Amino acid sequence: MKILFVATVGGFMPFLKTLTRELLDGGHEVDIAANILRSPLPECYKEWGCGAYQISCSRSPFDKGNISAITEIKKIVSDKHYDIVHCHTPIAAACTRIACRKARKTGTKVIYTAHGFHFYKGAPLKNWLIYYPLEKICSKWTDLLITINKEDYALAKKKMKAGSVEYVPGVGIDIKKFANTVVDRKEKLLTLGIPEDKITVLSVGELNENKNHKIVIEALGKLKDKNVHYIIAGTGDQAAFLKDYAEKSEVPLHLLGDRNDVAELYKIADLYVHPSIREGLPVALMEAVASGANVICSNIRGCRDLVQTGLFNPLDCADVSKKIFEFLYNGKNNRKRNSSLLEKYDTENVNKVMLRLYGLEINGLQQMN
Repeated sequence: MKILFVATVGGFMPFLKTLTRELLDGGHEVDIAANILRSPLPECYKEWGCGAYQISCSRSPFDKGNISAITEIKKIVSDKHYDIVHCHTPIAAACTRIACRKARKTGTKVIYTAHGFHFYKGAPLKNWLIYYPLEKICSKWTDLLITINKEDYALAKKKMKAGSVEYVPGVGIDIKKFANTVVDRKEKLLTLGIPEDKITVLSVGELNENKNHKIVIEALGKLKDKNVHYIIAGTGDQAAFLKDYAEKSEVPLHLLGDRNDVAELYKIADLYVHPSIREGLPVALMEAVASGANVICSNIRGCRDLVQTGLFNPLDCADVSKKIFEFLYNGKNNRKRNSSLLEKYDTENVNKVMLRLYGLEINGLQQMN
């Protein structure tokens, strides 16, 4: 079977690494199409022999490059005759479904995974005006629409016109890895330049407006406890702003950049805070829960699928500050989890679901008759 993954940028592809590896091990062919000039693919895809195609997609729905991307995708699909074209991210998915209308008539199956619709309860009006009509129109050219949280699934079943709609619990994480990671807290803190007697609050995510790290700095500033150090793992265009804001708020801040040791960071944190304004199903929050971290998070779609207590309004500093105080100083704790809560989010389970939806057997990945 020949499969093409499409996303707006190459930087999205780490989320599909384990599924790609399983498909390749089963003897199937996997190629990638994305704007790899703007954000490169992980090296492993090249090492595995996956074809990589540059397309002119942009995250902005108004970028003229998206028109070129439609033509580029159409040519790639026409030349290679894929069995499945599986698209991700809203703009790339729209371009793909427009481009593949003819290919669908000759047997190509088009799948779209919505990693969190841009329209949702409480979303800005402009999101509904731009993305809702786009998704609804393109759903007519979608054989299978996959959603990764309960709110999006209910909306898609009711409003979208795809051939079928399925719920898949995210892209999967290695639960055992995060649960079983062992780290020397004192030694790890020293490598980060933090004394062992300090209190640590951790967030993992891109440094952008949506990830909303500013509200945590503001909330910590209101606590006026300089023993509390805020650690953020991630990169983005808000790095300088957050550093300056933390200095003004007198909050010790550690911007770690991209890390390959987040499993250890979850273990040393006294509190993990996930303050996003919008999420589909946050991988970092799944990892933190699997690690057994003490967790609080935004009371939003996706996060509510994973956490039932310690929820706050991500736009209300007083609420965030209150929750941080309760879980740092007043003995509230979210560390104890029912293991079955996360079982369905494990990579092995998610990949089994995906292979079934692709029409493949689980064992040996043989195509079903």
